[in-house]
Amino acid sequence: MPLVAHNDLPTFTKLEQEGLFVLGSEAAREQDIRELHIGLLNMMPDAALEATERQFFRLVGESNPIAQFFVHPFSLKELQRGEEASAYVEKYYENFEQIKQQGLDALIITGINVIGSELSDQPFWHPLIEVTEWAYENVTSTLCSCLATHAIMEFRYGQKRVARSSKKWGVFQHRVTDSSHPLVADINSRFDVPHSRWNSIHAEQFESAGLKILASGEGDCVQLATSADGFRVVFFQGHPEYDTVSLLKEYKRDVNLYISGEIDRYPRMPENYFGAFEAALLREHQARIDDSLAQNTALPEFPEDLILDKLDNTWRDTASAVVGRWMGLVYQVTDIERGKPFMAGVDPDNPLGLA
Repeated sequence: MPLVAHNDLPTFTKLEQEGLFVLGSEAAREQDIRELHIGLLNMMPDAALEATERQFFRLVGESNPIAQFFVHPFSLKELQRGEEASAYVEKYYENFEQIKQQGLDALIITGINVIGSELSDQPFWHPLIEVTEWAYENVTSTLCSCLATHAIMEFRYGQKRVARSSKKWGVFQHRVTDSSHPLVADINSRFDVPHSRWNSIHAEQFESAGLKILASGEGDCVQLATSADGFRVVFFQGHPEYDTVSLLKEYKRDVNLYISGEIDRYPRMPENYFGAFEAALLREHQARIDDSLAQNTALPEFPEDLILDKLDNTWRDTASAVVGRWMGLVYQVTDIERGKPFMAGVDPDNPLGLA
């Protein structure tokens, strides 16, 4: 069932152009069908704000339950933004006070870029705690992506992220470890997920917090877990929402940072992402960049156009399946009133009846 274009957010038009079915608000009012209201707390920096928005809207819009999906993006005023992004948020986004007043059936919290090692020193720290604590009492289920997972693991469970010796960056294989849980029932037992992070929460930390691990990868990499009740909080440590080109765009950004002198080492390529041809092309580009910098000559153009149509997406189907099952489970247990997280008879400490 469709996303509902309930405001003028440009993402609706862009997703329609991709072929996703988006229902106009007038047409939505003519349908006798259940609504689900999903909040999207978008904390990503300006350059990734709209792309992240589209990625999560797309995953929600590809879900299968019998419902109309109203997605309500909002951000935190404490996040520093440029003039253009601030104007975009002011025009198209709701604020947290509106969200609290109207209520939500589900909430998605994106990752965020962090400067420094301590999450508790970040300007978003206390506002994020406020949002998540409200959601825990008032929203059926909250889905956390990457750094949002790390933040909640620290302030709610006392499990601080651990710095890695090198960045986990690329596309990595994972395996379902608890196939009995309805979030992962009938999905591929092995699947890929993109990662891009300098820190990790390890399996023993999830276990020490009493959480349920549903999927993990090599090197103690937990990808999917839930709160002890099995549903009220869902944790992603990677980025299954990423577009096919997301890692390429990030690599290009890092190359430009090297060119400008903001980083002193040429970035390594993301793992398991480029084929042999693309990798050779990028190694050649690196050599040409270094020659140009040494000789102070014109820099070569990044060979993006030669690579785009050769990239594979090996994670999208599983990401859509997991988010689709999440939305379906929300539909099954949430109350028809947006201000009530569970329908009558649902145990908040065991909403899916897994115990």
